[in-house]
Amino acid sequence: MGIELTALHWIYVLFIVLIIGVMVMRRDTTLICIAGIFTLAIVATGSLSGSISGIFNSFIYAITELLPTILVISIIVAMSRVLTKTGINDVMISPFAKLIRSPGLAYWTIGILMMIISWFFWPSPAVALLGAVLLPVAIRVGLPALGVAMAMNLFGHGIALSGDFIIQAAPKLTSDAAGLPVGEVVSASVPLVFVMGLVTTVCAFYFLKRDMRLKRLTVDSSVIEDSTDIVKADESLLTKSQRNFFAILIPIAFALDVVAMSMLKLQGGDATALIGGTSIFILIILSLMAHKNRGLEQTTSYLIDGFQFGFKVFGPVIPIAAFFYLGDSGFIKILGEHLPKASQGIVNDLGVALAHSVPLSKEMAAIVLTSIGAITGLDGSGFSGISLAGSVANLFATAIGAGAATLTALGQISAIWVGGGTLVPWALIPAAAICKVDPFELARRNLLPVTIGLIVTTIVAMFLI
Repeated sequence: MGIELTALHWIYVLFIVLIIGVMVMRRDTTLICIAGIFTLAIVATGSLSGSISGIFNSFIYAITELLPTILVISIIVAMSRVLTKTGINDVMISPFAKLIRSPGLAYWTIGILMMIISWFFWPSPAVALLGAVLLPVAIRVGLPALGVAMAMNLFGHGIALSGDFIIQAAPKLTSDAAGLPVGEVVSASVPLVFVMGLVTTVCAFYFLKRDMRLKRLTVDSSVIEDSTDIVKADESLLTKSQRNFFAILIPIAFALDVVAMSMLKLQGGDATALIGGTSIFILIILSLMAHKNRGLEQTTSYLIDGFQFGFKVFGPVIPIAAFFYLGDSGFIKILGEHLPKASQGIVNDLGVALAHSVPLSKEMAAIVLTSIGAITGLDGSGFSGISLAGSVANLFATAIGAGAATLTALGQISAIWVGGGTLVPWALIPAAAICKVDPFELARRNLLPVTIGLIVTTIVAMFLI
């Protein structure tokens, strides 16, 4: 039996189409998102004052959801400012500068390192660990910051998170919903993750190299310069031996964090918090060492710089996040109980409706699972809809008599590639912020490679079912 779709569902779909259209036209989506929030609110509540309040409350909800990411990015930026100011950053990156000698080497080296670290500790802390150190190296050898962000994003939030082979949070959710053992879903996902990752990263690299060759994308882009507020090193702040000492100590401190994450089984937010806390301690110690009597004031100054950067980057993201959160649990929290009683949220309802409205075959099952994953990924988490993908996979596999694990893995991969941080602008904020690029431009850059990857992966899945 299909889910009941109301006017709220169709309004949400209409505004998604409008938002995507505006993004393709390279225009700002803030006004469209606010209009979408207001329209959903007025139709749901019938109250003008409540709808106007709903816009403000949706912003508060979005900020609350995004705050941990804003905070860790701001702290990492503050720490990177003091590393750059004292010249420690130059010492730290010198070994990588010898290894990474070309834009191509920079792209693949950063991507593979990001993927490996993300498998063990998830992408957000991996972005924080790698970004500040490797970004300057890549830029020096000619890879634009946008290329660095793409590499970190596609390998980390794409390949590593969609497979999640080590931590297995994603396959646990999908396998439970599909009624399958976790190991079965992980095994089925291996070829699909490999195909998706290879196709997407190779396509992205090809388009990147093409645009660099045609001068459409350059290292010294105005976006980078406008957002970095470039800090010049002052070698008088620390002696050469002090810089060398801290250049060794800081990686050791983060390596100990990695050990602690493994031993204490910290993941996601907990792992990110450990990285953030370590960064604060490094910031304080270096400020006191470098600025002596002015250390107290300079610590605050660096933190202010970091927070200014964080909120400047996240400012345009909050309205679009506020709109898309209405597609999930945010609707009830912001506007109240105005959806049908059986509703699982607007986005999940749309996914269920799609699953019940198509004829069954293994080819159609693969297409629908990819579509459902992509639709549920639009809320920006990548994880909220993968249980639905598992349930639908079980339904389809029962009907066609095969392919439960493959369909489950396909839905998981699609949801996480779209919503986990490669296409939805606020989901890919960590990589964009660390690399100091526009998240909307990064999303546009990722769109074609990820779409090609999903099409090829879906076709491969049809043969594996």
